[in-house]
Amino acid sequence: MMIKNIFLLGSTGSIGQSTVDVVRQHPDHFRIGALVTNRNTGLLSQQIDLLKPERVIIYNRDAYQAFSSDSRWKGVQILCGKEGILEALAANKYDLFLNAFVGFAGLEPTVFAIKEGIDIAIANKETLVVAGSLINELAGKARIRLLPIDSEHSAIWQCLAGEDKTSVRKLIITASGGPFRRKSKSELGHVTPQEALQHPNWNMGDKITIDSATMMNKGLEIIEAFWLYDLPLDKIEVLVHPQSVIHSMVEFWDRSVKAQLGLPDMRIPIQYALSYPERLDLDVPEADFTKIGRLDFEPPDPERFPCLRLAFEAISSGNTYPAALNAANEAAVEAFLKNMIKFTDIPVIVEEILRMHKPLTAGTLENFITVDAQTRKEAGHLIKLKQI
Repeated sequence: MMIKNIFLLGSTGSIGQSTVDVVRQHPDHFRIGALVTNRNTGLLSQQIDLLKPERVIIYNRDAYQAFSSDSRWKGVQILCGKEGILEALAANKYDLFLNAFVGFAGLEPTVFAIKEGIDIAIANKETLVVAGSLINELAGKARIRLLPIDSEHSAIWQCLAGEDKTSVRKLIITASGGPFRRKSKSELGHVTPQEALQHPNWNMGDKITIDSATMMNKGLEIIEAFWLYDLPLDKIEVLVHPQSVIHSMVEFWDRSVKAQLGLPDMRIPIQYALSYPERLDLDVPEADFTKIGRLDFEPPDPERFPCLRLAFEAISSGNTYPAALNAANEAAVEAFLKNMIKFTDIPVIVEEILRMHKPLTAGTLENFITVDAQTRKEAGHLIKLKQI
């Protein structure tokens, strides 16, 4: 049996840690040959002891310098930054590149991996949000697979298995509604970062948790679905499902609906992407439907959560509008987490950025990098004007 050799980008984040647990459960199927973290070298040390990778890459230069001077790691090649990622990718043949970075930082390494001809398991939704056209073009030329890890897109992928795409009437992406599903618009203006980080169902990193609270996460997933499944936007819908048991659904022209269900545990879609087309046993809690009891649904409220509308507008406008949307959101979320702006300022800043955006033709990595950097500067000016 061939053991898949995995390059894990973002090993110390939430998705990365869940991936490590999946690999730990199946040493006869998977191994991790390379680990990448930004700066969490404490957890990285534990992962090195557990997984014995050949290489580790530390993005932050200061953290790299401190870590690489430790004599304990003489048997491991320690590299730094995107140059280190390039060197590691070229030095060994990996079967899967798992992108668990958060935000725009995940784009460039994914492009590197595709050019090396490695299949991509993608949890970093921003890669497709910002540069979906480029990623699909490069993946097509390299004849590699894009395997979704987001629970919603993994669910759609599983529901489409064995189906003719022309028979699809619509995709239904479910959303928990986040912690503020019942708050009024005026109440949302007083939300604190600590409150916004208390997601009712999922254990995620700070940025993704805030995106869930604003529902920008669903907006980004709409754009991601557009590029993953090559369906028009009017065939992609969002439905609030507070229990987070149904992870997404596909409706067909005969009005039958397929849904993928399970408890909210990211190890399940991670393992599906790693083991595909096989299904392996997994030590996670079983879904007991007698305890779940009920499944509720409601439409999203675009008045209280305008980020969904903004995402639709951005992908409908095309070119580099989604890149501007993403950069503005990342900057605004960071400012909110630092108590610089109000929760309700996040969509306001994003909308103002989209209104002033002067798009470039989407197509090159350099264009996306330029738009990201310029948009962050513009968002920074808006943040200063709204600073609490």
